Amino acid sequence: MRHGNKVNSLGRKYGHRQALLSNLAVALVTHKRIRTTSAKAKALRSFVEPIINRSKTNTTHSRRMAFRYLQDKTAVAELFDGIATKVAARPGGYTRILKIGTRPGDAAEMVYIELVDYNEGMQKDTKKKVRRSSRRSRKGSGGADAADAGATDAKSTAPKAAKAVAAPKQAPKSEDASSADSPAAEPAE
Repeated sequence: MRHGNKVNSLGRKYGHRQALLSNLAVALVTHKRIRTTSAKAKALRSFVEPIINRSKTNTTHSRRMAFRYLQDKTAVAELFDGIATKVAARPGGYTRILKIGTRPGDAAEMVYIELVDYNEGMQKDTKKKVRRSSRRSRKGSGGADAADAGATDAKSTAPKAAKAVAAPKQAPKSEDASSADSPAAEPAE
């Protein structure tokens, strides 16, 4: 039975699981974004975020503790020199998991796990998005109902604008007809 056992063993024994998570963490630190299964990404997030948090204090002890888990000097140097400066103001939540579908062979759910501060494309998109209320109410005039009402007003004014644009096009034709001095052109209007 699994009473009180909250760790996902990932189908591996302790040593194999620690080696797997260490290798995934090194890959994440060096490449900033990796593709893996959902279960491994969730286990990696709880493994790597305390290490990133420790990298905020650049001391010899912190570097040795990070090396204890990562076992890679270049990854530790990248963690303390590059990543720690970017995440210094962030209180937590250094990684993001993005679902990308299933693997063709065994239908395992595949995800990208990435460092949040290194995806500039995602940061630009979040700045441009306007948050709209998803809650709709009949009582108030705010929210999505007001936006729908504004859309109907724009639709009702659109034909008037089209008629205003069409009127100047007809005016030169009538001027041409009046310049010909034909009395039949004037009553046609």
